[in-house]
Amino acid sequence: MASHGKAALVIVDLQNDFCPPNGALAVEGGRDIAPAINKLLDLPFALKIATRDFHPRDHISFASQHAEKQPFTSSHTITSPKNPQETQETTLWPDHCVQDTPGCQLIPELATSKVDLVVDKGQDKCVESYSAFGPPFRNPRVAMSGLEDTLRKAGIKHVFVCGLAWDFCVKATAIDAAEEGFTTYALNDACRGIDSSAEGLAATRKEMEKHGVRVIGLESEELDMVRAS
Repeated sequence: MASHGKAALVIVDLQNDFCPPNGALAVEGGRDIAPAINKLLDLPFALKIATRDFHPRDHISFASQHAEKQPFTSSHTITSPKNPQETQETTLWPDHCVQDTPGCQLIPELATSKVDLVVDKGQDKCVESYSAFGPPFRNPRVAMSGLEDTLRKAGIKHVFVCGLAWDFCVKATAIDAAEEGFTTYALNDACRGIDSSAEGLAATRKEMEKHGVRVIGLESEELDMVRAS
């Protein structure tokens, strides 16, 4: 790793609202991955980033903003505000990670003192952003978080992704990182998914790998290279 470029750790959305017991959109076992992620934070990554959903109260992904729609079972088609040819079908969710609420904060079990930077996403009420890089609308780009610029300015070549949720924001972030040209690894031992079935986990892995993401575990040799950097 040291001879091929710097590595970054991206911890996706390890927030109160995504964790039991009281999270508005709790992922089963979400809080349990904090110890593994804290061990990752002890490794000599060149850049350690945590991301947060950081939604306004009237965010388009909230079922409460759509008449007669229900969280989890209803969906909505979002059109790019800058290009009507680009659309995104999204599941509607309970209100979650609202700016300046306790649910928006990173969980206290996370060793935030070891995090170099927190990147907020989903701040534009008109678009959904599962990826920490920004919404899927790229022609032109809309409401990007600045993560790509941050990584490039730091000289990052390798991106390791962990956090919540495996099948939504982790997947989208890892795929975007790979498509932006970073060598990307998804740390499946340090993630949890909304769909935790074997079939669901495998389907997410297959989709990430199709886009060039390398799915690895906490004992993989790629992390040995980070330790040696």
